[in-house]
Amino acid sequence: MKNIPTAHNECKNVNEIAKIVLMPGDPLRAKFIAETFLTDVKMFNKVRNIFGYTGYYNGKLVSVMASGMGMPSIGIYSYELYKFYGVEEIIRVGSAGSYSADLEVFDTVLVSSAYSDSSFAKVFDGTLDDIIYPSKDLNERIKLSAKSLNINLKEARIYSSDVFYNQSQEFMNGVKKNDCKAVEMESFALFTIARNLNKKAACLLTISDSFVSHKVTTSEEREKNFTDMMKIALNI
Repeated sequence: MKNIPTAHNECKNVNEIAKIVLMPGDPLRAKFIAETFLTDVKMFNKVRNIFGYTGYYNGKLVSVMASGMGMPSIGIYSYELYKFYGVEEIIRVGSAGSYSADLEVFDTVLVSSAYSDSSFAKVFDGTLDDIIYPSKDLNERIKLSAKSLNINLKEARIYSSDVFYNQSQEFMNGVKKNDCKAVEMESFALFTIARNLNKKAACLLTISDSFVSHKVTTSEEREKNFTDMMKIALNI
């Protein structure tokens, strides 16, 4: 396939990356998933320390690759996986902050849609929508997976933000208007790219902190203990 390796992915063979990829933000979480859940693991990328691995889970080939933080970063890695490496499905497995008392720390959340005030979609392909949806088929498979594992899975619309340290409260108008239950920084871009390229994308999140209860998790807990979403994604 043309255009590989890319500037951000040193993999030279499309067959070294599975058709389905789990995509955490943190490279160390990607490493943890690969070493904990997969067998016969091979690293296919370490450019910029964005680790990518391929291995087997219950006899099925699966890859895991970090996305880095924010929409521009996941935009690069997901686009290249879809466009140049033949990946068909990407499941983001990440963390989120809760805006709702219904979503507590360590809860697992399936994103039903992503709202954003970002210009990512408009700049990427001219899309003016401020709400983008994941793959319906992939979400249904994820729900069946969670049920088979007896893991409680909650669904919610989330807010994908361009800014972590926001100095204005204006963004909360859109959050409240669109009934966003949690915030993260990547799903809107991932769903936009998947829709444009006719691919599938979904997002599973674990609540890492709450703006309601003010409970927070440590970086080590986020890296190693957010395992339910990983099990659900791998099980499909």
